[in-house]
Amino acid sequence: MNLQLKDKVIIVTGGAKGIGEGIVKLLAEEGAIPVIIGRDETDNKKLVATLHDSGLQAAQFVAELSIPEECKKAVDEVMKKFGRIEGVVNNAGKNDGVSLEKGTYEEFMASMHRNLVHYFLIAHYALPALKVSKGSIVNISSKTAETGQGGTSAYAAANGGRNALTREWAVELLPYRIRVNAIIVAECWTPQYKTWINSLPDAEAKLKKINARIPLENRMTTPEEIANMTAFLLSERSSHTTGQLIHVDGGYVHLDKIIND
Repeated sequence: MNLQLKDKVIIVTGGAKGIGEGIVKLLAEEGAIPVIIGRDETDNKKLVATLHDSGLQAAQFVAELSIPEECKKAVDEVMKKFGRIEGVVNNAGKNDGVSLEKGTYEEFMASMHRNLVHYFLIAHYALPALKVSKGSIVNISSKTAETGQGGTSAYAAANGGRNALTREWAVELLPYRIRVNAIIVAECWTPQYKTWINSLPDAEAKLKKINARIPLENRMTTPEEIANMTAFLLSERSSHTTGQLIHVDGGYVHLDKIIND
């Protein structure tokens, strides 16, 4: 299916690794121009170079997204280079384990900036361009907002905010025909996830237990599967889809309890 994304400029925050990397690669393969915004210039440039070597388009700008001024600067740089923005994928963030019991106010607020505030800021600064292009916004979110996890109050709250903003923006931006959707991720096999698993005393047993709880095929979601849905939601193939929280999780959130009861 031709997603009609050719030459569309699409911002992807945190696009150099994990889920973001999967999204950037697929968008480039679809002929779009993914623009990575993230803090690590080395990782950003490495992925862009790999795509260029394959004859694909991509660009990058360095920004520490937890700093509001850098969010604005990054969007301004995208506009200076390309003069347009057709899509935004808010993806950057980290499950940082700021808990109710042990976390401080300062840690909680810092987590909000790492995981939620820049979702608002990137969309806010890109909005004038999206109004012109009638573009699309996709927010990557997490099951933690719905299921809880334990020991990660700030991250769960941030994802609850991501979900709420998705619905709010979908309503607010209806007059401009800007569609806004979220993808809810559960267990996705990324380098970050692998690092966490390998830090456990019996990593193999833990991984086996997690996989067993994922209803469809007893395996984790891949970044490529998240990317496939992202590209669809960015495209005109999903032209009447907005305000949706779409779970790409092998049935983990909604089927697990029924199957295992």
